[in-house]
Amino acid sequence: MAIDVGKARQALADLPEGTSHGEAPPPEHVYLPRSHIKAIDPDNPLVTGMRGAGKTFWWSALQDLDVRRWVASQDSRSKLSVDTEVRTGFGVKPAPDEYPSKDVLGQLMRQDFDPRIVWRTVQAWQLAPDNHPLRRQDTWLERAQYIDNQPESVERMFQQRDDESDRKGIYFLILFDALDRCADDWQSMYRAIRGLMQTALEMRSYKRLRVKMFLRSDQVNETEIADFPDASKILSSAVELSWPRRELYGLLWHSLTNGENGEVFQTFLGDEDSAPVNLDRQALLFDLPRRSILSEEYQRKKFHVISGPWMGTNPRRGFPYTWVPNHLADTEGRVSPRSFLAALRTAAEDTATNRSDHEYSLHYDSIKRGVQEASKIRVSELREDYPWVDRAMRPLEGMVVPCVFREIADRWQNEGVIERLTEEMKQQEVKLPPSRISQGPAGVRADLESLGVFMRMRDGRGNIPDVFRVGYGLGRRGGVRPVR
Repeated sequence: MAIDVGKARQALADLPEGTSHGEAPPPEHVYLPRSHIKAIDPDNPLVTGMRGAGKTFWWSALQDLDVRRWVASQDSRSKLSVDTEVRTGFGVKPAPDEYPSKDVLGQLMRQDFDPRIVWRTVQAWQLAPDNHPLRRQDTWLERAQYIDNQPESVERMFQQRDDESDRKGIYFLILFDALDRCADDWQSMYRAIRGLMQTALEMRSYKRLRVKMFLRSDQVNETEIADFPDASKILSSAVELSWPRRELYGLLWHSLTNGENGEVFQTFLGDEDSAPVNLDRQALLFDLPRRSILSEEYQRKKFHVISGPWMGTNPRRGFPYTWVPNHLADTEGRVSPRSFLAALRTAAEDTATNRSDHEYSLHYDSIKRGVQEASKIRVSELREDYPWVDRAMRPLEGMVVPCVFREIADRWQNEGVIERLTEEMKQQEVKLPPSRISQGPAGVRADLESLGVFMRMRDGRGNIPDVFRVGYGLGRRGGVRPVR
């Protein structure tokens, strides 16, 4: 089926930016991959994922009643319902009345409060009824002292709230996100996560009280956070927020059919089984036909109607459907949905500006520029999470990969990278520094490999995936040009 090229291009240019600032999204912007249904189940306490995989998205979305109604409608077996009581225990948004800030957490742990007690205090604060003595404690320090000194009273309160929730047939769910913001060094962060995992295990003994933690994949270091009895019960139930290629395109179709110019894609993708779903709001949500998500061959045909069949003038340049996610993947093959949408949004804008008469909605050169923009986004995200990575990668600008690691180590030595990072660590000037820096360049390489930035090839050479290589200005023969 053909599509109006101009309208489709505008719809692509209007794709959402997908920023996660802790605000609950409207239900029509919520796409639920089948693999994520298990992740938002109250009985699964640990959810992991790369930066941009949707951890903060779900942390905020689950707080919204209409979103929970929509999620429950998508899976009849879902234990999440519109009546689920949802509270926040830590997150990206400051909320001193709901949970302590990073500075307050640090103060409590420095005063010899076990992190488990600190998080139990936060959970008790969310559970305590208005007439409970805990409510008369004005500061988090006073509340932690109360929890530490009154264990039996607290246990009875937890049990009473569990019994109440069980009589109602609902879950009481406390959400924790952005744990990288709870500390500036690895040991403090690991202590905090370990304590939270202990409380999540304790909550499993109740029928209806639950904790859900959203952690970055690199934070789940078993030797640091799981050295307590039965920790395996939490780790074994971990669910990863993954985005296989078909789900990335499912997200794209969902965003387009429910966007500003959604009608053109509703006609393009819809079939006799498709219909808008009433969300009990003014907006309606267009329900995608399942084949548009499950069939990659169907997705490929539809996407190539928009992009054209090749990434150039002939098939040797590659095919857009596979080319885009392949060039946005890290060394583990993971693609951030945020960068995927950003690449296509930029491609549409660039086509409209520079190739407005093109026969397809997206020009292949514009798609390459979209990947350049997405690379800058991923580099910016990496810089926010790990400032030290920027110090290690900037000196490599202009290099061509793959290359022998000795060339990279020489660059670091000439620029004094290892020495500077070591000094910054001593002065506590760098957040979450490389954990293996004591091993020198090889240790920094290992840390970059764990983040999906570096990859060791079979012949021993080092390589960097396009999504980081382009943003940091490195070259690769025949690859996407670096950002200048």
